[in-house]
This record gives sequence, C-alpha cells and structure tokens, in this order.
Amino acid sequence: MEYSNAHRLAQDIRQSEEYQTYHGLKDEVMSDETTAALIKEYKKLQVKLQMGAVAGAKPDDDDMQRFQGITALLFGNPTVSKFMLAEMRLQQALADIFRIVTEAANIDMGIPGLDS
Repeated sequence: MEYSNAHRLAQDIRQSEEYQTYHGLKDEVMSDETTAALIKEYKKLQVKLQMGAVAGAKPDDDDMQRFQGITALLFGNPTVSKFMLAEMRLQQALADIFRIVTEAANIDMGIPGLDS
C-alpha cells in the first residue's frame, strides 16, 4: 500500500479552511479555563445523552437541563459559537473523508450515516 498519498491527505487537511479556522479559534477559546471546562462538560453530556438515545433510554432530566444550560452559555458567546461551529464543520469533513476511504475499501464499519 502506498502511504505517501495518506501523508498528502494529512497535509491537505492541515491546510484546509476547516482545519485552519478550527485551530485558530481553539487556541483563543481554550485559553479561558472556564470556557474550556464548559466545553469539556458539554461534550461529556452530549456523548452521554447520545449514547442513551441510541440505547433507547429516556434522557435524565437533570442532564438534559445541564446540557441545555451549558449550550446556551457556550453559543451565547460569539467567539465560542464560531469555534463550536468550526469544530462541527471539521468533524463533518473528516467524516466525509472516512466514508470515502471505507467505501473505496468496500468496508462496512457499521456506523449509521457513514455506511451506504
């Protein structure tokens, strides 16, 4: 297998607008300890709620309220909101690349939304 193409892809990712925007905002946003802690808690709650939904469990009301409160705080700050949206765009681009590669290898990863 030729790995030079993979290294070129990695370089293309690092030079992409999505990557540049995300990392430019990340340094600024994560320099504030409170914001960094809120983002960490937001992601933790997001995964917990998503995993519960996949399992068919009813979301815990306290977790849901905390998640909604943290979401409002984070997205109420224009810089943090831009960062969170940039992160989502980068994640989507990486998911698209992963889907393309797994399709090329004809591999079913069993991931909803990625497999055809």
